[in-house]
Amino acid sequence: QAQLVESGGGLVQPGGSLRLSCAASGITFSGYTMGWYRQAPGTQRELVAAITSGSSTNYADAVKGRFTISRDNAKNTVYLQMDSLKPDDTAVYYCNARWGRYWEYWGPGTQVTVSS
Repeated sequence: QAQLVESGGGLVQPGGSLRLSCAASGITFSGYTMGWYRQAPGTQRELVAAITSGSSTNYADAVKGRFTISRDNAKNTVYLQMDSLKPDDTAVYYCNARWGRYWEYWGPGTQVTVSS
């Protein structure tokens, strides 16, 4: 069975950094597009960053220049390095794996809180 498990969330001060990790199992990891999404209270879930099987990346405008997505296929893991964090980055962050139109998996989410 496919499973995604996030780690690395927590409480940080504005301007601080966190590195989120998502470990995948039960899928042929290298063939999937991997993404990070987030949802803050009262908002819609939004794409933060994605990386394709060919390692092409894209980012939401709100995080571009501050966040970096990467993947290590040998470890079946995708990362989100978050620098210069702002209070508006506070949200539950979810890991996503997608192949085509019909195969998609989600992690349970990890809380990121940016506050002084």
